[in-house]
Amino acid sequence: MSRKPDTELRRGWTTGACATAAVQAALGGLWEGRVPASVQITLPRGETPIFEVAQSETGDGWAYAAVIKDAGDDPDVTHHALIEARVSMSNGGVVFKGGTGIGEVTRPGLPIAVGEPAINPVPREMMQAVVQDTAARLGEKPDVVIMLSVPNGAELALKTWNPRLGIVGGLSILGTTGIVRPFSCAAWIASIHRGIDVAFAEGLPHVAGCTGATSEQVVQRMFDLPDHAMLDMGDFAGGLLKYLAKHPLPRITIGGGIGKMTKLAQGARDLHSGRSQVDLKALADVLGRADVADMNTALQAYEAVGAPMAEWVAQNALVTIRSMLPQSVLADVVVIDRKGKVLARA
Repeated sequence: MSRKPDTELRRGWTTGACATAAVQAALGGLWEGRVPASVQITLPRGETPIFEVAQSETGDGWAYAAVIKDAGDDPDVTHHALIEARVSMSNGGVVFKGGTGIGEVTRPGLPIAVGEPAINPVPREMMQAVVQDTAARLGEKPDVVIMLSVPNGAELALKTWNPRLGIVGGLSILGTTGIVRPFSCAAWIASIHRGIDVAFAEGLPHVAGCTGATSEQVVQRMFDLPDHAMLDMGDFAGGLLKYLAKHPLPRITIGGGIGKMTKLAQGARDLHSGRSQVDLKALADVLGRADVADMNTALQAYEAVGAPMAEWVAQNALVTIRSMLPQSVLADVVVIDRKGKVLARA
């Protein structure tokens, strides 16, 4: 059973904030001939953290600096990744390039154009501001090529949603505030939104959101869906459906195991075990089985009741889904057991 930590969780810094710090340090090498040991940057909400420079180098017309990402107490795959920036003069303005381990956008629907390195808008704005401010302070022209790299970014990206979103070859440089807030749901929901954006931009006729890997595999095989049609819903059914209602696609399939789908059938929109529970007494009433009220889990109830319960779950999960979507969006439900056997569809 999980419990709240005894101490406040330590916040960390986004890849965008780390890249901005690395750029500022590298500009010192380019324009002053010396990369500082640490730099202070200003985040979008006014915070001014200090970053230590882990590596640096200068050459003829270029400079390099790197910062080690600290994600705080967040279980982030980029925690301790080396975020590198190499700067040199451009022919005009700030030009962004993706080096080793930075992904390239290959599908429409993301906030960065196809063919561009996966460096999101807010980090770009932060780095451009650093260039402008530093150039003004030192009397230089703000014309800089910024090449970002993450040495093991391609391997780390395989643990993210990037391949499914059409970002190939590495990581994205992300962050709207510069701060990683531990165990926040925001990043996951934002990724769901980006997945819908990509599907919308590509005109996909059918997408799916599933509660876990097993249900995802079942649903993907069942409908022969491409990877980028599979939205990483997890526990956030409500987050997916609310966004889909505003950005409708022709069809959505929701798949999941009997436990989480029972919660959806009972009206829950956040399916996390810490934020919603199966109401076994209510389930007993609708199934006409008094013994269900004394059971411990939805799975135990299904093992006792069998197909009638699975059918009720599928039908009523669909009712919850339909209540959140416009009539133009077709919806269906797939309920499975832990081994991936389909128990019911609606």
